[in-house]
Amino acid sequence: MTGPGNPLAVLGRVRGSRPAPSTRERCEMCAEDIEERHPHVVDVVSRGLLCTCRPCYLLFTAEGAELRYRAVPDRYLSFPGMPFSPGQWDELEIPVGLAFFFVNSVLGRTVAFYPGPAGATESELPLGVWDSIVEANPALGTLAPDVEAWIVRMPDREGARAACHLVPIDRCYELVGGLRMAWRGFDGGQEARALLDAFFAELAERSTPIGRAP
Repeated sequence: MTGPGNPLAVLGRVRGSRPAPSTRERCEMCAEDIEERHPHVVDVVSRGLLCTCRPCYLLFTAEGAELRYRAVPDRYLSFPGMPFSPGQWDELEIPVGLAFFFVNSVLGRTVAFYPGPAGATESELPLGVWDSIVEANPALGTLAPDVEAWIVRMPDREGARAACHLVPIDRCYELVGGLRMAWRGFDGGQEARALLDAFFAELAERSTPIGRAP
């Protein structure tokens, strides 16, 4: 049976009419194809990042709107000097010299994460310590909740320079993922260190010093 009512013939026509599978990444909201470099939005409840096309991204850019999803901005700032002394860093009880801080609007407080071989680990900030640091350095309080972070690198014995940058939150998770892949041994190894050096060199080039930012 080869007529139009033949189920095999119908199935063949359906398959033939389907578009070829796309090898490109798709927007996680509307399923449109997106470029390799694309914007993100944050699900403020689950803390997940969603890859989006530009039109979907723009739906969530309104400042102050009570939305579950928020667009990650493209703002890079550098803090002149270092707002954390070694003693203050110890008071924050972060066991390594690298961490990022952001405002979790669901919890209503600032939280800290530091990277390692297993990914990102949350560090409970002692009550009052972060507030006192922000009081002495008001620029630290300029974060957009959920979508921006201060990423801080403390100086170490290997010669790393102190650095403090305001960055889009997706860059922090990008760094965490890269370090997880590159990590070797107890302290991360040379590959992880090289990745860190390159990451902060890029931030230094892209960031506007706080005093010059509009």
